[in-house]
Amino acid sequence: METLTLGSRGPNVKLIQSLLNRIGYNAGAVDGIFGALTQQAVIAFQRNSGLTPDGVVGPATWRVFNRLLLGYDTYTIRAGDTLYNIAARYYTTVNAILTANPGINPNALYIGQQIIVPFGIDIVFTDIDYTYDIMERQISGLKARYPFIETSIIGRSVMGKNLYCIRLGTGPNEVTYNASHHANEWITTPLLMKFIENFSKAYANRESIRGYNTGVIWENSSIYIIPMVNPDGVDLVNYWPNYTNPAYHQAAQLNNTGLPLPRVWKANIRGTDLNLNYPAEWEREHELEIEQGITGPAPRDYGGPYPLSEPESIAMVNFTRQHNFRLVIAYHTQGEVIFYQFENLAPAESRRIAEMFSRASGYAISDNPGEASYAGYKDWFIQDFRRPGFTIEVGLGINPIPITQFPTIYNQNEEILLLAAIV
Repeated sequence: METLTLGSRGPNVKLIQSLLNRIGYNAGAVDGIFGALTQQAVIAFQRNSGLTPDGVVGPATWRVFNRLLLGYDTYTIRAGDTLYNIAARYYTTVNAILTANPGINPNALYIGQQIIVPFGIDIVFTDIDYTYDIMERQISGLKARYPFIETSIIGRSVMGKNLYCIRLGTGPNEVTYNASHHANEWITTPLLMKFIENFSKAYANRESIRGYNTGVIWENSSIYIIPMVNPDGVDLVNYWPNYTNPAYHQAAQLNNTGLPLPRVWKANIRGTDLNLNYPAEWEREHELEIEQGITGPAPRDYGGPYPLSEPESIAMVNFTRQHNFRLVIAYHTQGEVIFYQFENLAPAESRRIAEMFSRASGYAISDNPGEASYAGYKDWFIQDFRRPGFTIEVGLGINPIPITQFPTIYNQNEEILLLAAIV
């Protein structure tokens, strides 16, 4: 991890500001600027953690922060320990410890036994800019807290980052949700990550969400979630302009729009718009690009040299073909609208499901965008499988949608994510 000190900026500064505020240290606004207040909070944290209180977040401080960010500790049982007093020391619950340690007998703990102890704070922060590293750490933490979830890797990005899949449920009814096909639409990633955390917590506690029985959903459905389809592009946007990897500098040169890169960058690191790279009337999309003067890699709207030219879209197609999905949802921003049609190939029930999603969210329904649109993931799914596929555009305004809209976005979409698994 990068060393952070007074004057540092970026998503990792936001991350530690959010963390410090959550655990009782006043780091000030989560603004990504390492100012005097953040420095004072770091010093206080270091002092209370037995670290050198120098106000610099270097390797030693990151090691302690990372334990908290992962959301759990590996604890070795000592004489006199009970799960109750361990839970009290970690500000957590006995049930959380039991969930993280399947098969443990609370009445037969033995000295030297190692257990996972979750901390009493959520893992998925919803007030920060997301990066691949933040998401990857949170997936590890969620898996440790909730070992009943399944994690896998469906492929890798151009730069070799893992394309993660998280599975909730074990039932035969398969559905899949994905986010961040487009780099500056990264707010859709914490939407799905927060859903994973909330659903897992409710299932572990045998609780319902919005009247939906999580146990019944778990037994009857399998929800496969790809939270970040375009990790290279997301990092290009959220680390801008403070790059250390030459690949990011090289990609950023494609932005000749005169606008800040986060405003315009939707593509992967090679300048291919992944949601225009699927074999669903790709040739027609390519003709439209040429008419607009788009003939090569660009921040947005270039569908690649040929369909499935990119490892990310190849991974999504292969993953989809390996399953029997009842429906798919691709999350994008912005507009608060639900698209469900492609070339009049969607089954009749798609409109009915879209109307249910609309009632749950308050979003409008549209057959297709105002301008011609082809070669997207949901387009390809509808074309090849003739099953319901949806693109849901969340948030309002200019991309990237500010994280301050997250509570509203989550509240609007949580029921859709539950409903889609049983509809």
